[in-house]
Amino acid sequence: MENLLQHIEALIFVSEQAISLREIKNTLEEIFEQDVDKETIVEIIEALKEKYRHKDFAFAIAEISGGYQFLTKQEYHETIGTYLKQKTKKRLSKAALETLSIVAYKQPVTKVEVEQIRGVNSDYSMQKLLEKELVTIVGRSDKPGRPLLYSTSPKFMDYFGIKSLKDLPKVKDFKEETNEIGEKQPIEEEPDL
Repeated sequence: MENLLQHIEALIFVSEQAISLREIKNTLEEIFEQDVDKETIVEIIEALKEKYRHKDFAFAIAEISGGYQFLTKQEYHETIGTYLKQKTKKRLSKAALETLSIVAYKQPVTKVEVEQIRGVNSDYSMQKLLEKELVTIVGRSDKPGRPLLYSTSPKFMDYFGIKSLKDLPKVKDFKEETNEIGEKQPIEEEPDL
């Protein structure tokens, strides 16, 4: 198995999404027509990770979404972000981000449950998230009418650069905005007539 490191490096490089250890192993075994040890593959990936940690490279190999992928290093995110903004002006709307957040934290969730939390119809937002493949249908609920259940997709993990849903910020990490003047007034109920 000549140039095994370069073969693995090429597979990770060409993969549009994170490539799993199993996909790498299966591809190598087909190419070399012999068994390839998983531990050897992991050792080579670790060597590649070390290689790309060097400051001469603007990207590194990251382990995300159950696989490996080349990603730009954090110090270049602003440059890439600016480029992507210029390249594509279409971003997720506030409504789509709200919907996506609810799906991410409550999954699997029905559209009705999302709408109850948001307080508005979420048909359009959910459709856009499905089109962008950030949300996927994972089945049907046992509730009356058997509504569809939605969860985030592997593309969601790639898009936000996280390994698993455990990497999402905890709700307690969010602080309530304190940009109000004065004190909050109690809500007074109108007396029954």
